[in-house]
Amino acid sequence: MSFDAPTPPRAGFGYRPTTLLVLGAAGMLVVLALLLRDPVPLFLAVPLLLAPAALSFAAPPPGGVATLDWGVHGEGPQVEIVGTLTPPPGLRPVDLFIDLPVPGALTESSPPERSVRGGAVELRYHWWAPRPCLVAIAPPRVYWQDALGLAGRDLAVDGTELHAERFPPELARVGRARLRRTTPQPGEVQSRRIGSSGEFFALRSAAPTDTSRQINWRASARSGRLLANDYLLERTGDLLILLDLRPSPLGPERDAAITAVARAAALGIAAGFLSEKSRVGVGLYSEFLEVVPLGSGRAHRYRIARLLESARPSEESGPPERLAVAARRRFPPGVTTLLISPLADLEDSLVMLRALRLRGFAPIVLSPEAAAMEPARTERPTEDEALLARLRDIHRRLDVARVWGEAPVVEWSDLWTLGPLVRFLSTPQRGPGGRS
Repeated sequence: MSFDAPTPPRAGFGYRPTTLLVLGAAGMLVVLALLLRDPVPLFLAVPLLLAPAALSFAAPPPGGVATLDWGVHGEGPQVEIVGTLTPPPGLRPVDLFIDLPVPGALTESSPPERSVRGGAVELRYHWWAPRPCLVAIAPPRVYWQDALGLAGRDLAVDGTELHAERFPPELARVGRARLRRTTPQPGEVQSRRIGSSGEFFALRSAAPTDTSRQINWRASARSGRLLANDYLLERTGDLLILLDLRPSPLGPERDAAITAVARAAALGIAAGFLSEKSRVGVGLYSEFLEVVPLGSGRAHRYRIARLLESARPSEESGPPERLAVAARRRFPPGVTTLLISPLADLEDSLVMLRALRLRGFAPIVLSPEAAAMEPARTERPTEDEALLARLRDIHRRLDVARVWGEAPVVEWSDLWTLGPLVRFLSTPQRGPGGRS
């Protein structure tokens, strides 16, 4: 059973192309009746002429609302959309057609599965993420169509927008790295953090990562659900994540691909540190700097995710020094700073890094490689292509070596792993808590 229509009707109530064929056939019968002076073809044409008008009365009212209950499932690059669509009262599920396009960052791995069960339509979409991404999925377009396929009407959908977040799995433990302090005296600022020592703060719902010692078994027995202890510990520090969204010599298409993986990595890194109760701030720099200030908590994660979803490559480029000036106005100096940039324009990047250091920020650069954005090839490269790839690799290494004079660089070549970044941040002598 198919719930897709090749050509959806226009917004509101509208007739489908099949209606023109029906009216054309009715017109031919009328002409035939006049030519033959026989009323029989005229009697046959009357139902065909009245059918489209009758469908306007049989169509559902404009206020019909279909209820959609759905969610995102799957792990790693697999993205599965599973949901149930309940039609308005009086409509049959088989008369509903659903149009949910595949988002640009995803591809369809297998055809969608749709079936009618219990007066509702069960949906299942199988998509694939070729690279880390952060995608907003709007509710599908739902419209009713009569059994003859002559007319249709759009239905309002009562459903929330979904957010598919796919980033390297190593970022789940990146928050364990100790960040630089941004307060004059240790212990001057306190914040909540899960731990096995320190002053008791409150009870909270247990997380899958909690150990048996963190579970408050007496409170769990009283409430009927697992509860864990929350403690007050000294905050390890703050993290500032900056994304360079200015246009680069790589071109708009490559810039868009780099921006897509950069915002996914930024959300994964922010979520890892927020889970450890650290404060995180995010800045998007194009012509000007757009920020979410330092903060923590679930609501703050939501604000960061919505800002990153809006990140797009800019058409206008601001001067590299402006990023440091704007960041100094919004964030305290000394905060651990992670700059995500492809380093496509080397001289411009060096100026930006020097300006950040002069204003109290010691950045760590996470640089997605442009070559990693190219689609996978099945055929073997020719000798000229292999030589060209080798020359690009040598040029890239020379550029990274120059950048190391201003800031440490973590190259991101394998898009589904950020192990080198996690190891760098966790190394006391090289990470944010030591000498970088």
